[in-house]
Amino acid sequence: MRTVRDIRIFQNIPILVRAALNVPVLKGKVVNDYRLRRALPTIRYLAERGARVILISHIDPPENVPPQGTETLKPVAEALGLLTRDVSFFGETVGARARAAIRTLAPGHILVLENLRRDKGEQRNDPAFARELAELADVFVEDSFDTCHRVHASIVGVPKLLPSYAGLLLEDEARELSRALAPKSPSFAIIGGAKFSTKEAVLTTLLKTYDHVFVGGALANDFLKESGKDVGKSLVSGMADAADIKKLLANPKLVLPVDSVVVNEMILDHGPGTIALLAELAKKAKTILWNGPLGKYEDGYVSATDAFARAVADSGAYSVVGGGDTIASIQNLGLLPRFSFVSTGGGAMLDFLAHGTLPGIEALQ
Repeated sequence: MRTVRDIRIFQNIPILVRAALNVPVLKGKVVNDYRLRRALPTIRYLAERGARVILISHIDPPENVPPQGTETLKPVAEALGLLTRDVSFFGETVGARARAAIRTLAPGHILVLENLRRDKGEQRNDPAFARELAELADVFVEDSFDTCHRVHASIVGVPKLLPSYAGLLLEDEARELSRALAPKSPSFAIIGGAKFSTKEAVLTTLLKTYDHVFVGGALANDFLKESGKDVGKSLVSGMADAADIKKLLANPKLVLPVDSVVVNEMILDHGPGTIALLAELAKKAKTILWNGPLGKYEDGYVSATDAFARAVADSGAYSVVGGGDTIASIQNLGLLPRFSFVSTGGGAMLDFLAHGTLPGIEALQ
């Protein structure tokens, strides 16, 4: 990939940046600016060299709230303005007024445009919407690794129309996750969360390269059920996945929970025996890869996740971690600096690990 370091002229050039600005907002205020801080190096790199920086992104509604189509990036622009100077917001994404706002933007200043997903052409990868985005600038920078697994207009459409480069965050993600695909032994991978269909490809890949692969969270219920254990009323995938799960169960590298926390016949977390097993494997490992919580984190079942976060931090291993709830645990415990690399992607991280690339990265090549 060409990166922003390969751009030759910056001064007064309008540069369109697909940035990772999808952060949690509650009552009009950003409640976690971690992703904004990770986006800053690319933004500052361009602004300090005199570019006119135009930021585009999507934003999701608050957790457990259905999309309304009116979610706005205005509070995100305000939060970004507290982290760096010369940030303004414009309440449209494309069109004549957006282009006029960009024309008046001073060199070194930053303009955040409105939520991409207010236009249906974004998620449909509409070529017409991609052209409207491309008309905003002379150069495109992809720096939103967390969405690079999506085939959307701003991710795969715009690079067909403008000279395109990877941002510093995207460069870091590709480098560190590629490193995680060639782990030093003993190596230990942990995949949590739910939905076997979204994890099958990465589990298959990791079982080829890692010495131990632990399946945790609700995902473990599928494997426990197919191995003959009673999982009661616990969340499980459909019967269509049974044959593929049994195939993975035959791999001796696969590690499953040995005990569980059960409430009303539902498995909601891993028990002390499993926590001890994970800590022992982490202590021996030279490489640890972790994506996804180990219990029903959103409902307060955090014991296994938090205990494992501490074990990884204490292990001394090269550690790579990703996934929203996983990172939330590490942040809440104040352990972020003790991890080697923290990915901004959840699904994107899993897809990269499974395939070694993503549609948004392929578009830049």
